[in-house]
Amino acid sequence: MSEKMNVDALFLGPKSENQVFFKEMMDYAISEHMHWRSDFHPEDAPMLNPVMQHQPDFRDTLYRTEGILQGLSARLKTKSVPWFSPRYLGHMNADTLMVSNLAYVMTMLYNPNNCAHEASPVTTELELEAGHDLCRMFGYDVNKSWAHITSGGTVANYEGVWVARNLKTMPLAIAACDKSKDLVEGMTEHQLLNMKSKDILDLTDELKKRGIFEEVRALTARGVGVDAGKLGKFLVPRSKHYSWMKAMDVLGLGQEHIVPLDVDGNYRTDVEKMREVTFKLMEEGTPILGMVSVVGTTEEGSIDAVHEVMKLRKECEEKYGSSFYVHVDAAYGGYVRSMFLDDNNEFMEYDALIERYRNDDIIPEGVIWPKREVYDAFHAMSEADSITVDPHKVGFIQYAAGAVAMKDKRIVDLISYHAAYVFEEAGDENEADKQVVLGSSIMEGSKAGATAAAVWAAHRLVPLNVSGYGHVIGRGIVTADWFAKKLATAEPFVIDGRRFEVRPLMHPDFHMVDFTFKEIDNDSLEAHNHLNQRIYELCSYATGRTYTKDFLTSSTSLSEEEYGQTPRLYAESRGFSEDEWNTVGSVYILRSAVMTHFLRDEIRFNNYWNNLRDVFTSLLSEIIDEENKQKLAHTAA
Repeated sequence: MSEKMNVDALFLGPKSENQVFFKEMMDYAISEHMHWRSDFHPEDAPMLNPVMQHQPDFRDTLYRTEGILQGLSARLKTKSVPWFSPRYLGHMNADTLMVSNLAYVMTMLYNPNNCAHEASPVTTELELEAGHDLCRMFGYDVNKSWAHITSGGTVANYEGVWVARNLKTMPLAIAACDKSKDLVEGMTEHQLLNMKSKDILDLTDELKKRGIFEEVRALTARGVGVDAGKLGKFLVPRSKHYSWMKAMDVLGLGQEHIVPLDVDGNYRTDVEKMREVTFKLMEEGTPILGMVSVVGTTEEGSIDAVHEVMKLRKECEEKYGSSFYVHVDAAYGGYVRSMFLDDNNEFMEYDALIERYRNDDIIPEGVIWPKREVYDAFHAMSEADSITVDPHKVGFIQYAAGAVAMKDKRIVDLISYHAAYVFEEAGDENEADKQVVLGSSIMEGSKAGATAAAVWAAHRLVPLNVSGYGHVIGRGIVTADWFAKKLATAEPFVIDGRRFEVRPLMHPDFHMVDFTFKEIDNDSLEAHNHLNQRIYELCSYATGRTYTKDFLTSSTSLSEEEYGQTPRLYAESRGFSEDEWNTVGSVYILRSAVMTHFLRDEIRFNNYWNNLRDVFTSLLSEIIDEENKQKLAHTAA
């Protein structure tokens, strides 16, 4: 049997093209569950009989159930967003894998709770296996690392800060305990606050050997709290997701201890400025609790130079004897690392990678991807202490499915909790690959085992390498490249003698394409922002049923307050003066994550673009007509 994967067979399709197979498998999932119930102790008599089922109140209850579901269906069809259609290019969402949907429904009927193994004997194992898949994709040693599924990237980021905080305070706790202080004898507080992650975890091994690990752990931040600012600064790019601010709040570290890192014209962390900030803190003797590198920024899809962060940490260790925790927020772009792995899950050399793309028709001639700096960034992810990734984004798995991976699973002991009535030890004490107990070792408690099944099933069908997800993700990357080039070279739109030009913010690192429309010779940034905001409103839920829209997208505002002076560069490239920027201080953009799989054919894409030009012309005409009516009404008044 051939194992060659066909991407078009993975999804239900924009027109439900694969509906026959999907319905057959959905019926199979439900039928199998009903058989399971019927066959459990077949000697037991049925609890319901036909007479009971024909009682008026019984039938009425079923009728009301039917009515509620019909009403829900009507609401969903009326106002839901058609993620599945190529007409939708907005948030990081698209059609989802059939296998994940089917696995979720199949498992949901059994209602497993992955908090405790006894409540989820199957799906706990599936979650751990899916976690191994993610660790392997990131280049971690699967025997030493660990990953688990969360409800989303926000909780995963919380856990990144959580483990960094507890890790940072462990040396202080060791020094404070009479039974362990000899392990750090002669070290200053400054040295204790700047140890390497591995060195700290090696010390915890010694604590376990002495039988005092839990006693010392109680003296870390989890037991005695944190003195404000004592652990130092947390360095996060200006392109950060807002969850980092929330994490510092929730974990009691204080948002004022976040140091924002400037971004460059590609909305990646500015490497030179990052180095300046870091070395300044080192010279001052201020500890760095952690540094975040973003792989796939929420607004621009940009890929930070992870390799430069790892190089910087090594320099700090050698020059200052100081280290810090590194977390990669790859909620958006994490699954893209699969595109760099061969069939043996080995990270490919650059030239071999490009050759493979060409031979397998993943990335065609004329599309330059990845940029060399993007390649280097993905390569260096294996050196990070922990990584956030969202299967429900570029994993094409339905919500809610985030995940966090940790390079050294010993770090989990710093946050784990055990309650005898809920948790049980998994595996033998002597096993080298002893499994981490889920519920006691994560931030969340109860969570759906069905999600674990959905992720697991996706990974079994679509391998996390170039032969699997490489083909799926590659389609969006190619389409985004074509889309950005069309925007960059598009002829002006002429409506009622007025001319409008559309241009991208930059060429994408991944598949997020940001762009704006500008009326030629209108140098008001405020007018520009209003124009693009109105286009967004007409292409979203804000002005009626999304189902009736010809094109749907999302939007954001790049402001001086959040991004510093970087957005000014784009404003200037569009012809706005420095005074205009200083007055307005933000640029409103349209934001399109190009995740559709169905525009990879050049002929189909060119037809799509021509239709989209007509849509844009119609939108601009509608806006001009609105403006003319407003002027007329104002004159009449």
